[in-house]
Amino acid sequence: MTGGYLEVMRTAGALRVFVPALVGRLSFAMVTLVLLFAVQRSTDSFAVAGAATGAFGLANVIASPYRARFVDRRGQRFALNSLAIAFAAGLSGMAALTAQSEPPAGVLVGLAAVVGLFPPPLGASMRVLWGSITEPGAVQTKAFSVDAVCEELLFTTGPLIAAAVVGAASPPVGLLTTALVALLGTLGMTSSPLSLGHGAVTTAPRNSSQPLRQSGFVAILIALLGVGVVLGTVEVVAPAVADSQGSVGLAGILLAAFAAGSAVGGLLYGQRTWRNSLVKRLLISSTLMTVLCALLAALGSVAVLGFGLVVVGFFLAPSLVTGYLLADDITAVEVRTEASSWINTAVNAGAAVAAVMVGLAMDAVESRLGFIIGGGMALILVMVASVPLLRNSKAAAVADQLQSA
Repeated sequence: MTGGYLEVMRTAGALRVFVPALVGRLSFAMVTLVLLFAVQRSTDSFAVAGAATGAFGLANVIASPYRARFVDRRGQRFALNSLAIAFAAGLSGMAALTAQSEPPAGVLVGLAAVVGLFPPPLGASMRVLWGSITEPGAVQTKAFSVDAVCEELLFTTGPLIAAAVVGAASPPVGLLTTALVALLGTLGMTSSPLSLGHGAVTTAPRNSSQPLRQSGFVAILIALLGVGVVLGTVEVVAPAVADSQGSVGLAGILLAAFAAGSAVGGLLYGQRTWRNSLVKRLLISSTLMTVLCALLAALGSVAVLGFGLVVVGFFLAPSLVTGYLLADDITAVEVRTEASSWINTAVNAGAAVAAVMVGLAMDAVESRLGFIIGGGMALILVMVASVPLLRNSKAAAVADQLQSA
């Protein structure tokens, strides 16, 4: 790690809160796989398992902004601990249910949806803390970059850890382990002085301060929806290409190449001092990502495709980091957990939409063409977002000139 990132980590109290926050977030990288295996093994049905994980994911996306708003209102310690306890209790209930023989499928799917309501927003909460201990500019960009890169690495290693636990013990044990990791990480984070300092607000924020009411915020979400579409496209098409080559194991290598590119891009992004505005950075990185995604369809061999995925992934973390910085920049401090959570919601929603639409399209066309379909959808979203974003950016520049005159 370079000196710039060491400077961030040396910030007073940073490691004390960041390390347990990462531990807690590891549970989110594990939960989908252990939930899938637990339901499948107990029902002997991938259809029911897919419905359960889908219900969990949908509930998680829908409830995400509301959980973040709960944290903004009630403070990190009370809100995050309450959510973590409910999340762990739900996973424990799933473990008990899936340990039985032939549990009711409807109950499993319903309980999975309930569990999806409660994952504590540790990532958004940690970014609020980064914003409170770093000055806007280069240092804050480094902080958000290292946070995004570490999260990428968690979602690369999390499924491997989950698979190891399930293989060594059983899926219900995997669910209990995931619950324990979430609980320990959250309690470790919220017991830190930095997190304790973010208590409940004494007065409710005005409606005018809500993130979705801020000029340009919806356009930012649309651009990041496009980024999510690319993410979902890669997660569907890359495994399909590997399967068409007769090697399911290649899927993990291709997705790891994409994640590695994102990690490198995030680290380099945080190290550079930027002159372009945040809006221009978001539009440039997201546009390049969408265009390059479409071009992946032209790559012949799987080896070359792997290098292509590294290049596309290179722009993922920078796009996310810029989105987080923009959310921090245009919203009031009392709603920043919610604002940061909306960024994740947009990306996750885009990935979910792409997984469905690109997956359906690939039933009728050659798998590699899915890259063109997903890249085209994403590019349209970014272009739609660029019009209001550039307009607002120009208006802000004019206002700054008038004030300085």
